[in-house]
Amino acid sequence: MSLELAMITPHTPRICHQDRVPDFQKPMVDAMYKCADIIDRVNPDVVVLISCHWMSSFFHYVDITPRHQGILTAVECPDLITDVPYDHPGHPDLGQKLVDAGKAAGLSVVGINDPTYIWDYGTVVPLRYLLKNKDIPIVDLSVCWAASIQESIEWGRVIGQVFEESPLRVVFLASGALAHNLGRGPELWPNITEQALDREFCNYLVKGDRDSAVSMLPSYVRAAGVESGGRHVAVLLGVVQNKFMGELHGYGPSSGSGNPVLTIQYAG
Repeated sequence: MSLELAMITPHTPRICHQDRVPDFQKPMVDAMYKCADIIDRVNPDVVVLISCHWMSSFFHYVDITPRHQGILTAVECPDLITDVPYDHPGHPDLGQKLVDAGKAAGLSVVGINDPTYIWDYGTVVPLRYLLKNKDIPIVDLSVCWAASIQESIEWGRVIGQVFEESPLRVVFLASGALAHNLGRGPELWPNITEQALDREFCNYLVKGDRDSAVSMLPSYVRAAGVESGGRHVAVLLGVVQNKFMGELHGYGPSSGSGNPVLTIQYAG
């Protein structure tokens, strides 16, 4: 089994620079550093990340570029994320296998090999905290808005099958929030109902109850406004087909959103 760890990770803009993290988000960042230690112990050969801020209209994109290098100024918040350099190797071979498997399954999957493409902050921000070893290759995935939750789960299942057939040790990251009805005020938490729904969903993952998490997701998305329509966690639920257990390391606010730091590893 090559999937060594899966994770839901925050990417909130105010944590981009460690020296500027506000006090109300420092526990979330501390939890991400704890997960960096876990990832380091896993010693993956590759990290595959799906980002809620690589929003694609009709295709599931896979970044198969050999080297991811650029400087990010976030379009959404250029005051918070400005001139942020990044430099990571890619993994074209695994990326192409994902593309080929997706197409073989009848899904709309396209590989992108373009060194001028600039990563989004949902990709850049978590990698600044979660990777002690910056030489680990990265394969980046988009969230496809034309895809239903069920299609996103199926794309995740295809991804997970590629992982199973690969000798590579893989870490899979779903970068995004849960409750996501945003409001002005970076310190704002989700409302009490949305927090309760976040807790319930996270509890299913902690207990390894994948079926309940899948069953809950469509109504949960509508009630809590889950980021990207829940597609990033739908893909994660497709990836983790085997018996697993989770651990919730932290949970923090960002402008009314709920941001878990949650790891999943196979049981047994």
